[in-house]
Parts: sequence; structure tokens; C-alpha cells
Amino acid sequence: MTVFDKTKLETELMRIDGKGYPAYKDIKGAYDFGDYTLYIDQVQADPFAAPSRIRLRTAGMDFPSEYWSNRSRRIACEDYITRMLGKAISQISRSKRGSGRSGAIYCMKCGQEVLERTSVRMTEHWVEARLRVGLPADGRRVLGRQAIQMFFFEIREIASACLFYAALDKRALKRAADLYEDQEAIREALDRLGLVAFVANGAVLARESGISDLPMSRERAVAFKTPDTLQVTIHTPHAGAVTGMGIPRGVTIIVGGGYHGKSTLLKALERGVYNHIPGDGREMVITERSATKVRAEDGRRIERVDISPFISGLPSGEDTTAFCTENASGSTSQAANIMEAIEAGTKTLLMDEDTCATNFMIRDEYMRRLVSDDKEPITPFLYRVRELYETLGVSTVLVMGGSGLYLGVADTVIMCENYRVLDVSAQARRIGEELRSADWSVRGRPLARPAGRIPYPESFNPYRGRKVKITERGGNLVFGEQEVVLSCIEQIVDPGQVRALGDLIHYLSENVFDGRTSLTEGIFRAYKEMERSGLEMLSPFSAPEGDYVMPRPEDVLYAISRMRSLKVFKGGDRT
Repeated sequence: MTVFDKTKLETELMRIDGKGYPAYKDIKGAYDFGDYTLYIDQVQADPFAAPSRIRLRTAGMDFPSEYWSNRSRRIACEDYITRMLGKAISQISRSKRGSGRSGAIYCMKCGQEVLERTSVRMTEHWVEARLRVGLPADGRRVLGRQAIQMFFFEIREIASACLFYAALDKRALKRAADLYEDQEAIREALDRLGLVAFVANGAVLARESGISDLPMSRERAVAFKTPDTLQVTIHTPHAGAVTGMGIPRGVTIIVGGGYHGKSTLLKALERGVYNHIPGDGREMVITERSATKVRAEDGRRIERVDISPFISGLPSGEDTTAFCTENASGSTSQAANIMEAIEAGTKTLLMDEDTCATNFMIRDEYMRRLVSDDKEPITPFLYRVRELYETLGVSTVLVMGGSGLYLGVADTVIMCENYRVLDVSAQARRIGEELRSADWSVRGRPLARPAGRIPYPESFNPYRGRKVKITERGGNLVFGEQEVVLSCIEQIVDPGQVRALGDLIHYLSENVFDGRTSLTEGIFRAYKEMERSGLEMLSPFSAPEGDYVMPRPEDVLYAISRMRSLKVFKGGDRT
């Protein structure tokens, strides 16, 4: 691409000042601003359309190699710069200066998690920031002079403040990169130590409020303290020895009174599949990557999922080895969610009784007296949870405050009391002895890892009319004519993950799913390709995409499973 001197941009903006908005298309191109190059990749059609796409690429690289030669530190550094861009934009940009989105400058917003993003990219040669800008207009007339103010002063000031090592807070940057490496070291140690999760002493798990992901102040919060019997020390490259609670593989039950911190602990473990920023309080809450939060999900669609280990012998005669429904009940949806998690390869299920179907979780002696087993098609999770671990190696961490029956199947029992954590496994084991003699006969089929479901290639139609329509809306995925509800996939934490998985599904349908490749195999192949080519390979635009955040492969499968257009078959049978 030809790179023009920045004066050409100024001249063009003066020339089109006052003309119709489509004249802005004349400024598309690359411009040399000395220490960085401005790329105007895409120009919006009118001031009310999605903002234009631009990139700022430095002319050289002044960051030490430790920040770009190591993948972990590069991800942390790119995330840190993205946050600094957001802060600089809020301080520098005038935002509104005309019609529609005129004059607004946008950078990806970040939550508490440190995620692989495309908003900033680093190589050994340059740093590149990818922004969106609302080109200024009065009605649908170009405001060229205001655009000059935006490009030559505000964006230049933003670039100078964020894209160069010399301008950044070096201690904060190093802290972010060091912490990310330490978090990865702990995560890698989990498998070696036989753990599914780790919570460090001093962690602040409670959040500011029920609608905020920010940490509760340390003055109000109860800092986490590990029970001696569950204490583990893990050595990290920068923080050294970190001591905390290790949650072992197997069946772990979290008990305690209401409002004593059970769900708060589970929520921290749920988010622990991601690394967190310094100061979040959960920096050293680390969960193995595949851990999946499972819940009941009334009304979801299910497409040929084998739920027979949990539900069989339905009065309607429906085949539960390849169960289909447009409107799942609480129990059938939870059974499907578990079997899809196993299909995705999860090693850990996370469950909270508050969001589970009661009749799926337990069936006590008194109900069995009234409704005999031969009349009940549901095999409760209680009867399968040990088999799940012993047969498939899938651990469970379950919040259960309402039924002591699970004490009879637990390996580890953790009690939350006034936000303090106690190991009551020995006491629970004594209580559980009398439960182990109960007749918990299982009616469903034996648990087995389900065969991969093979999708019809035509299941995925991204077109709305003649145009491809794939976008994120309110946390859900708009894919062609359908809206895929993702609210119950609780470990999707960033709108950029929804945008990425939407385009990933399109990529899979165009390049991978061929009537022979299963969902899991196809997703695995796509992730291997993304390791080589980056998330940008999913973009439908010729210029690099700045709005993607890496989703987990498990969550991609869960999103596809909720598409109402999904049709799957097994082997060569397409009936």
C-alpha cells in the first residue's frame, strides 16, 4: 500500500469540507505521521452507521523484546496498552461534535479479565492500535476542519501517550506482564498437583455489588484464608512461592448457610479460567482452562444430544440417545448441557444449586416411596456424579446448601462460614457413611464420552437478505436471521468474544464442516489454524480486525449447540 505524507490527508479534508458525507471515502489510505503511520481502512457510509476503522502503526519498536518475544507477556502487554488507549481516549477525545457518532473515538472496552485481543498487536518491528472513529458531520455534510482536529491533534496525542514504551508506566506494564506469567505458571501446575483449581491466601472474592465485577474494597471484604488441610504452595517465576487452597480432582461440595459466600467462591472459580488484572482481588484464583459452569436452561433448543445416562424411558417414547427439542425443560436442558460439556472435553463441571433443576439434582427416599423408580425417567445427577469422575475423569465442584445427600458421594467438602472457608471433609464423611448404604440404583445407560456430532454444512446461514449479518447484540449472537441466546453460557465475559465466535462459526461452515467433520474436530482444527495465523484470519474485511477477543473452544461448541438452525447427523445417515 502506498503511504502518503500526512499533508495529503489535511488537503483532502479541506477539499471535501462541506460536501456530502460519501466524499469521506476519498481519504481512505495510509498516511505518514512520522513516528507512526495512520491507516484509514474503512469509511462509514453515513454519520449514523458503524464508525470507520483506522489503525495506528508505529514506525519502529522501542519495547524491550521481553514484551513481544514471549506469548504470555505479549498478550498481557497488548491488553495493558488497550486499557491505556481507553483511558487516553476518555481524557483527550472531545467525543461529540456533530450528527450521529461524529467525532467519537472508540477502543475496545476491557473488563477484569486479561484476554487475547486484536485491538492492539505487537511484533518485533512495530506496535499497532486498531480504533474506530466517527467521522464528523453536520447532518450528512462533511466537517473537514473538525476531522483535521481529530486526526492531527487528538489521535496524535492518544498515539503518543500509549503506543511507545517511553511514554508508558514501566512499572505498571512490568507488573501486568509478570502477573500474567505467574498466573500461567500456576495453571500449568494444577494438572501436575492433581488439582482443578487454586485460590491464593489474601484473595478478595467478593465484588463491589451484584451488578459490578469490580472488587469489594479491602476494608469491607474478608480476605481469603486457606484451611490447613487443603493448603498448597506453588512456585511462580516472579512472585515466588504462592500459598493457597488447592481443590483436588474428584467430587467437591461447597456447603454453608445462605449468604455466607458459597456462590461467591464458585463465581470466582468460574471466572478463574481466565487471568485477571492486578488489583482485581482474584489475580491468583486459577481454574483449569476447560472448567464449565453448567445450569438448567429452560426453553433452549437441543439437537441430537445423548441424554440417556440421565433421562430415559420417557412416557412419550422419545429417543433420549439422540434427544431433540425446541423447548427444553429444566432437567432435559441441564442433562444436555452436561453431555455437551463432556463432548467438548471438559475436565471439570461447576454447578450451583440455585441455577440447577431440583428434580435433576436429587431424589430423596420419601419421594421414591411415593413415586417409584419405574415411574421416574430421570436419574438424578447425585447418582452419576461419582461415575462421571471414576469413568470419564470429569470432576465436579458443586454448591449445595439444601441437601445433605451429596455428602455421601463427596471426596472434599468445603464449608463457607461468614466468608471464611473450612475443610469439613472428615466430618461430612462420617455423616455420609449412613447415606452410602442407600439404594441409589441407576436406570439410565452407563456414562460414556459421546460420539462427536457431525453438523449439516447447511445449518449455518449467515445471510439476512443478500448480506452477511453476523454481530453481537446485548451479549447474544445475531447470525443471519436468527439470534442465538448466550446468556446461560456464563463464561463468555466479553462482547468481543461473541463477535469472534460468530465469525468463527462462519469460517467453520465455509472451510471445515463438510458433512464428515464433527463439531469438536472442526473447532480443534480452527484453533490450530488460529495459533498459526491469529484471530484476524476470521475477519471478513481485507484490513485487520480490531474488535475480536479470543473465546474458549468449549464456548464455541456451546454457542453452536444453541443455534436453532443446527442440524446434525451421525455417520452417513442424513435422515
